[in-house]
Amino acid sequence: MTDTTEDQGWLLISVSTAGAAGTLRVQVWRKLRSLGALYLQQSVCLLPERAETTRQARRLLDRVHQQGGTGRILRMAITDPAERRQIIGEFNTARDAEYAEVLERLPAFRAELEHERSRGRTTYAEVEESEADLERFRSWLAKIAARDYFAAPTGAAARAAVEDAAADLAAFEQAALAAETPIESER
Repeated sequence: MTDTTEDQGWLLISVSTAGAAGTLRVQVWRKLRSLGALYLQQSVCLLPERAETTRQARRLLDRVHQQGGTGRILRMAITDPAERRQIIGEFNTARDAEYAEVLERLPAFRAELEHERSRGRTTYAEVEESEADLERFRSWLAKIAARDYFAAPTGAAARAAVEDAAADLAAFEQAALAAETPIESER
């Protein structure tokens, strides 16, 4: 999802949930975080203007208004190249932190596979459990990638690490298959 065009538009989003239902504030925060919004100050954030971010922000503001809150979406341009680079850098820093968390957690996944190998527990049950764990990593990575508007540098390393973990799991699965399949010559 990379786009660093010079004339890209931006969405400035301001939301107030004062007087609205108590859960609305959390819903707004979660939605804007899931979109990767960059907070400029409390209740004011910035998103690159894309069809999907615009659609999601408008839907969010409709919900805010329906539940008694207020908010605005303003389209704007950032004309100062240095300011644009700074903002893109802040977006990338936020995504890099998310990718770094994936990278921090993957060694535990691979260590668990190695631990099960060393215990002689290369079984189908372990494969299933590990497949579910790997799918959570892939899903997590996909969510980060969806809000990685400017190709944060750590993204490639995170994707490669998840694929390495998948290869490790594939080898583990082959070992489980070999362990559970009767040898042809024993018939």
